[in-house]
Amino acid sequence: MPYRLAEARQAMEALVADPDDTAQAIRAIGAMAGRSPERCFKRFARSRRGARVLHEKRELYDVLSDIDRLGAMPDGSLGRAIWSFYTTEEISAQGLKGASEAAAGEDGFFSGDDDRTRFGRRLRELHDVFHVLSGYGRDMRGEIACLAFTYSQTKNTGIGYVVLRVLRGAGWRSEMGRLIRRGFWRGRRAEWLIDQDWEALLPMPLELLRKTLGVGPVPDYEALRSPGAPALAS
Repeated sequence: MPYRLAEARQAMEALVADPDDTAQAIRAIGAMAGRSPERCFKRFARSRRGARVLHEKRELYDVLSDIDRLGAMPDGSLGRAIWSFYTTEEISAQGLKGASEAAAGEDGFFSGDDDRTRFGRRLRELHDVFHVLSGYGRDMRGEIACLAFTYSQTKNTGIGYVVLRVLRGAGWRSEMGRLIRRGFWRGRRAEWLIDQDWEALLPMPLELLRKTLGVGPVPDYEALRSPGAPALAS
């Protein structure tokens, strides 16, 4: 697919005006993704775990959208931490689903029943999993660091475009710049997380997963929340 630079720039301008407009970030990524999602899909489909996920037609969304199921998972588990992330931030898997579908528009990119669109939906759900696994919050610094981490894993040129735009604006040596660079290297050093059996890993201890998957400890950084971000729930 050709890159759509004008569309990406327009989406980035809208995102700068409203950092909480997730649909604009997704539009920018989609406009500059090119063939990278196909390359990631082929790697996933070639792997043993990925092929099994596709064969079983799994939907990670079914688990992440069940807030009661997440909340019932063991204390200290990845699933329980995602539950806490959702309740504290007052967000949900449904919200990310809605934003991605709004960004996709009439082409229905996320609504198909073939392996590629099912894989696209799984990648979408992994965004919140990566937030919790990496320890980056939903503040502006945490979001872009999480995307830098994700870029290392997916090699998605659309994600790389968004990260680079923010890095150039913030400055290489700025607090944001340092966090972005560290996020990138953490993602690069980690195991390939895209084809992990996340349905089986959700009840596992989060700290153990960070260690065994090579993600490393939670970074210490000062969160920068946007003016329009809601207050965190107690």
